[in-house]
Amino acid sequence: MSYSEKKKGRSNSQAVVATIIFSCLIGTYLDLLFVSKQMYDFPVRPFPHIFTINVAFTLLILPIFTLFFLRIARMLPSFLKILFITLIGLCMSISERFAEKLGWFTHSEAWHHSYSFFGYTIFMILIWKFYRWFQ
Repeated sequence: MSYSEKKKGRSNSQAVVATIIFSCLIGTYLDLLFVSKQMYDFPVRPFPHIFTINVAFTLLILPIFTLFFLRIARMLPSFLKILFITLIGLCMSISERFAEKLGWFTHSEAWHHSYSFFGYTIFMILIWKFYRWFQ
């Protein structure tokens, strides 16, 4: 392996780690904002007496999801990448409804699940742009 290949691998790893940290920060702040605005709530969460948000999602699930997203998105051409990101937004909107039925998540009456679709789609585009910028 040449020096430039090693350097490229190292810079890609740094971009992945930075993007994971970025997604955790953005996800945490958005959850804190929406919970404080009483748009949604996490009735089941670790350390409920300390955190108003589900830190298991923002510090465990979101980083793993971001890693898988970056691995897949890197291999896709632009059109399929856009389709993939749109599909993620749709899946998240549907999975939130499932999480509500399980009692893990509740929304206010003012919430529309289309917010989740557009929110996650924009979030994933932002994550991808940050990753590409950091490279």
